[in-house]
Amino acid sequence: MPITFPKINQVILIVVFAEFILVSAFGFLTPIFSLFITQELTSGTVAAAGFALTVYWVAKSVVQLFVARWIDKNHGEYDDFYSMIGGGLMSACVITLFYFATHVWHIYLLQFLLGIGDAFLVPPFYAIFTRHIDKGQEGFEWALYSSFSIGAGSAFGGAVGGLLATAVGFRAIFPLVGIMAFVATLMLAFLRPYILPKVPQNAARIFVEKK
Repeated sequence: MPITFPKINQVILIVVFAEFILVSAFGFLTPIFSLFITQELTSGTVAAAGFALTVYWVAKSVVQLFVARWIDKNHGEYDDFYSMIGGGLMSACVITLFYFATHVWHIYLLQFLLGIGDAFLVPPFYAIFTRHIDKGQEGFEWALYSSFSIGAGSAFGGAVGGLLATAVGFRAIFPLVGIMAFVATLMLAFLRPYILPKVPQNAARIFVEKK
């Protein structure tokens, strides 16, 4: 029996390709981030690189919990959409500013701001993907996201990032990442026609009871 590729709706396709670009862009930084801190910044050390990652993850992990609670309220998907776009634009701008960093504290501040931007991007991103996933194809479409957007994007970004750093230097990578993050955010803007409106509480309760 031949294996057929299932039909995928437009929302999932947009999300998958936008995330591929975004992951590829930030994958450029994987081979160079620690080297950038230790070789390009005043007082930069390997320990500072590790602490910079900690600043990002603490900021993102804490703030995204509050963002997620906010978008889970009955606002429809409009709040999800604008939070996602705003977070994507913020992250694109912040990562570009790494080009101008000269001291370790610059990196700490930018990592904190990047964590805030991603906190507004990630929860609505997953929420919209989950709501629009095709019924009966949940496993395949999550696997497609993992294999193509995350897997292929990370592999491509890591390989190209190392080559680019060798060719043009560490700092030139950051504006390129910012441009690609901006392009990925523009792609997500094409989700606007598919965004679901606010559902009145009574209508939502009736729908649940019928289910």
